This record gives sequence, C-alpha cells and structure tokens, in this order.
Amino acid sequence: MKIVDLVLSLRKKWAELERMLICEMSESGHSQPGMYGQGRRRRRRQNREPGPPGQNLSGPGREREYVPRERRDGSEEPPGPVLQKTPIILAKPPAERSKPSQSATTGVTPSLDKPIMLIKPREDGGKPTTSPDLAPPTPGPGIAKLEREGQRPTQPVYQIQNRGMASAASSGVVDPVIGQTKLLPPEKMKHSIKLVDDQMNWCDSAMEYLRDQTDMLVVGAIGLQGTGKSTVMSLLSANLPEDDQRAYVFRAQSQEIKERGGNQSSGIDFYITQERVIFLDTQPILSPSILDHLINNDRKLPPEYNLPHTYVEMQSLQIAAFLFTVCHVVIVVQDWFTDINLYRFLQTAEMLKPSTPSASHDNTGSSGSDEGSEYYPHVVFLQNKARREEFCPQNLKKMHLIVDKLMAHSHLKYKGTVSMLDCNIFPGLGRDYLETEVNLFLLPMLETEGEDGLTRAGSGVAPLFSLLPGYRGHPSFSTMAAKLRSQVLAMSRCQLSHTILTEKNWFHYAARIWDGVKKSSALSEYSRLLS
Repeated sequence: MKIVDLVLSLRKKWAELERMLICEMSESGHSQPGMYGQGRRRRRRQNREPGPPGQNLSGPGREREYVPRERRDGSEEPPGPVLQKTPIILAKPPAERSKPSQSATTGVTPSLDKPIMLIKPREDGGKPTTSPDLAPPTPGPGIAKLEREGQRPTQPVYQIQNRGMASAASSGVVDPVIGQTKLLPPEKMKHSIKLVDDQMNWCDSAMEYLRDQTDMLVVGAIGLQGTGKSTVMSLLSANLPEDDQRAYVFRAQSQEIKERGGNQSSGIDFYITQERVIFLDTQPILSPSILDHLINNDRKLPPEYNLPHTYVEMQSLQIAAFLFTVCHVVIVVQDWFTDINLYRFLQTAEMLKPSTPSASHDNTGSSGSDEGSEYYPHVVFLQNKARREEFCPQNLKKMHLIVDKLMAHSHLKYKGTVSMLDCNIFPGLGRDYLETEVNLFLLPMLETEGEDGLTRAGSGVAPLFSLLPGYRGHPSFSTMAAKLRSQVLAMSRCQLSHTILTEKNWFHYAARIWDGVKKSSALSEYSRLLS
C-alpha cells in the first residue's frame, strides 16, 4: 500500500509540473510542441558533460552546433519566431510609383531610396527576388518589359535593312554605330562598268551600286562614231574639262584609236553619281569600225542575220530603242549639222521601241488617250565641236527651224526642256526671237592650253592687248559645259512605267526591256526587209 500511495503522489506532482510548464509556454507565446523542439535539445547539450572519446553513442553529429534543417520545398526553417511574409510590390508606371513604406515587422531590411520592382514573382519558398537596381540586367524579355513600361532610349536607333545586317535584324537589336555607318553616303564610283557587254549580253555587276530609293535621273547618249559621246558624258557626270582625259569615268578615244579609225566604247557602259544620276554611254551607232571588225575577224553572225551590215544596224536600233524606253533624257551627239540619216535612224528606233507596260488595273480616272499613255523621253540635240559661225543668232534660228521640221511627226519630247537663250549667251535676244525653240545646245571645241595660247592676240603692238584673249564668238568650253550640265540635271523625272521605280527596280525593268528588245518581232521583221 505504501508503494501504491507513493506512485499516486508522484503522478500528481508530475501532472502539476506539466500544467505549470504549459501555462508558462502559453504566456510566452510558445506552443506545447516546443518542449521537444530546439530549445530543449540545446539545453540538454549545454548541461551534458562531454565524455571520453568513443563514449558518445548518439553519433558524431550530436557534438556539432545545431544547423537549421531544411524543409521539403527547399527553404530553411527560421531559427527564431515565425514572422509574417514580406508583401510583394508590383511594378507600376513611373508616374504612379511611390516609395514603399518600411515594414515594421522586418527591422533588418535596409531602406532604399529607389522603389523595389520585382520582375519575377516570389517563389513558394519565400526567397525574395533581387531588384534591377541591385542586380546587373541580363538581356531577355525582362528588359523589354521595363522599356515598355516607361524607359525610353535617349537616341534613335535606325534599323536599316542592308547587306551584313540580316543577323542583327533577326535578333531585334541593332547597334547604333552600325546604323549610323549605314546612313553614310555610298562610295563614289571611280570608273564606269559594263551594263551590256560587246556581245550584247546583259551584265549584273551594276546591281551592287543601286539603292532602294526613287529619286533618280537616267541620262543616255547615242551618236555616230567619233562625235565625243564619252567625253560629254564624263563631263556631265564626274569630271572637269581641266582633268586628264585618261582619268575620265567614260574612257575617250586615244590617239592610237583615232589614227586607225577604231571605236573606244562597246556595248553600254554604266555610271551612277552620288546625286543618284545614272549615265549610260553607248557604242557608236552605224559604226564602220564595228562592221570592219565583223568582216575581217570572221565573227559568226546570229542565224537570223545574213549580212554583217544588217547586224550592225540592228544592234544600233536595239540600243536606241532601249534608251528610248528606260531613260528620262537621251542626248543625241553630233559633230556637224546636219545628218539626215541620223534623224531617219531616230524615227525608225522610235517606231521599233517597245510599248510601255500598262497597269494591271483599269485606269478609269486617267484623262489621256492611248498615245498619251505611252512613254517617250526628252531628247536633246547636242551640237558638239561647234564652229564660231554656228553661234551666230541668224544661223542658230535656222538650225532650230530645220530640227523642228525634221522631227515634226515624232512623239519624242524634243521641245521645251533645254534653251540657250536662258544661259545669257545672247543677252540682246528675246524669247520671241526663235519661232520654234527645240532642245538644241551648242558646245565649242575643247581647247587645250596650247590652242588657248594661240587664240590670244600675241601679235598686238601694245603689251596690254597681248594679255587679252582673242575673240572666239562664244563663251569658253568650260562655261558652256557647266550650263549644259545644270539644264540636263534640272529636267523633269517622268514616270518610266505605270509604277514608281526604285533604282533596283529600274535595273530589273531595264533587263526585261533589253531582253524584249533582242527578241522583238518588229526588229526581226525589219531586218528581214533589209536583207
């Protein structure tokens, strides 16, 4: 009985002790499982005396300091009391952003001057994401989101689709330095290149010099052999009369070629200036040197041509008809006035010219007839190597009347574009002096330093008159060439086809026209009649 009474008294004391511990833990904020938590294990380790080595039966890890264990989701268990979760602040536009108030519960977090923008939502484990102000930005959708929400680039970035930028354009990020270099003017051409070779085949080398812009002017030149087409085109495009002729962009005839009666140009040469003016220099039409080359070298003719002279004439008509279709201005160069056969050739090429491709849709709003819808270029008759008497106002009036009579039935625009009366060459003449003014311009002989010295009045008695230039009857060649260039480049740039063409589109359009001219049934029929 004594043992039973002792056991009961011990149970009562144990129950009272347990109730006291529960009351203390409830007052301090701990729950009952905390009796068996970290504090109880830490107190047991502090009160336990270390024994001799090898006597610790609970394992070696029991002697180390307590390490907080991890949860199943990967986060660590807080060592202290459980705190509230930090609220997630969503990013807002800059005008609506306000500084976040410091949380009273988190005393360790330092206050920041800039607002904290959380790009990525916080994970379930409670790890806060780093703000973009503290962490270095990485390229990705996050930065694009920030730029959409308020940040704007300080300088514009020009994304120009060009060669070498395909990879940059696909990634969506273009370096501003690359964009600025692409805006620089194109490299200047040093010499002309072939558009059509001597075998009358189309060349694609000119494509790399063309751009996707529509403000261009196409100027072509045709003429007989030795009239100075290449020299005139070089002076209109890139050279000055004082330059060495060997440095001209269109190579002129050398002295050796002149002595043996040969031709310098063959096919069609191409040159484009930085002002986006395309110049086309052609081989001489009806050239005797080309005919002599065909006969002496036993070159095989195409099967549709029987005689060499027929083939040479067909080549000339193909080139003229091609220029009448793809050029805004065609300069007809001649060195004496006047060749009736040249005007007959021009009218024949006009008849054989390919028709302008019509639009696919019906132009109901157009007020022109079928004749008005056909494209015809401006034609300028350039009298090169003009003599002194040709600058006489009376002779000039007669020349205009003759050209007007010869071109009366032509649809080419041979009037109202070039005028010598606007150049202050004849200051005493009014605009009504010429009854019919055509596009006729006179260029004197290209004087050299030696020839210019001979024209001076060197035999004068007084030394003063020996320093004055001799009377020419016309302005100098440089003055006349500059006036011609200003008038040619100021011509209207009509629409070549039913759509507005860029430079690259013009190149493809010209290639198609050249292929059509070579296969033209009208030219084939005309050659059959000649043979």
